[in-house]
Amino acid sequence: MSDGWLKSVLTDGIITGVGSVLAFLPNILILFAFIGFMQDTGYMARVAKIMDKLMHFIGLHGKSFVPLIMGFGCNVPAILATNIIENRRDRLITMLIMPFMSCAARLPVYILIAGAFFPNNAGTVIFILYLFGILISMLTAVILSKTVFKNKGEVSPIELVPYRYPSLKAMWNVIKINSGEYLKKISGVVLIASIIVWSLSYFPNHTAETQKERLEQSYLGQLGKAIEPILAPIGFDWRMGVAALVGISAKELVVSTMSILYLADADYEENDPVFRERILEELSPLSALAFLIFILLYFPCVAVFVVLKKQTGKWRYPIFLTLYTTSVAWLVAFAVYQIGRLFGL
Repeated sequence: MSDGWLKSVLTDGIITGVGSVLAFLPNILILFAFIGFMQDTGYMARVAKIMDKLMHFIGLHGKSFVPLIMGFGCNVPAILATNIIENRRDRLITMLIMPFMSCAARLPVYILIAGAFFPNNAGTVIFILYLFGILISMLTAVILSKTVFKNKGEVSPIELVPYRYPSLKAMWNVIKINSGEYLKKISGVVLIASIIVWSLSYFPNHTAETQKERLEQSYLGQLGKAIEPILAPIGFDWRMGVAALVGISAKELVVSTMSILYLADADYEENDPVFRERILEELSPLSALAFLIFILLYFPCVAVFVVLKKQTGKWRYPIFLTLYTTSVAWLVAFAVYQIGRLFGL
């Protein structure tokens, strides 16, 4: 196809946006295959039993442990997996703390920023980020269980069924039902959201010579510059704000967006040393650390928003999740950046 808006909306909008979600389908099939295997053999009940005392400490049921672990892969199937929790209260709290389990889509951002600014301790920094996300999720669970969800309701006992050989038919049913639900629940809204994000990044000046200029002059770039005063106290410039806004569609797009904005031309590679050198010149280590924390904690992605609405049947839960996670991300990033500046870091 010749260059133009139709080619752009197909490649940069629909294929990039929906494709980034469909790319997780193989992982989801594998995840639910193991879930089906563990359920059918009787192992799942034993995992829940082992973790029950620890999960009760933060106000949850032992069965919440398995979906939370799945959240490190992708939050969407993990939220779907909360169906194994019978108690609605525990199921809701588990879904609301799920985004703090750092999904695989955030990992490229961690690797890029931590590798550039903390090359000798990148692995340690990333590991601490994962632990910090777990800590925030536990604190949130305690707060929710003692305020919004005080009433515990009926607590289902964990029945330790005997070990048995798994049934291939039962495992296939788990895979088929859950993967079908995943595709059905995220396909329509993610498509619309991808086209909206593309439109904001493509118009009004779609005739700009480079992709960087087009993105800078787009409605999305204008929005990033408009919110820059809100982002300045946490050490962000407008380009980091735009990258975070694009990340609402899919976290995988944060790195590519930063690559476009921080390089002078459109020919770039995300792992190119030139890109790393550029962000080292443009950002301070303290700003980079605040950015990592913000990406860890803020609004997960549109797919999570959609599946949470479908699972709960109410808009108030995904709206609360959006406001809460983004507020926590800003406050923690603000504390890290301002305290770091206070000590001259």
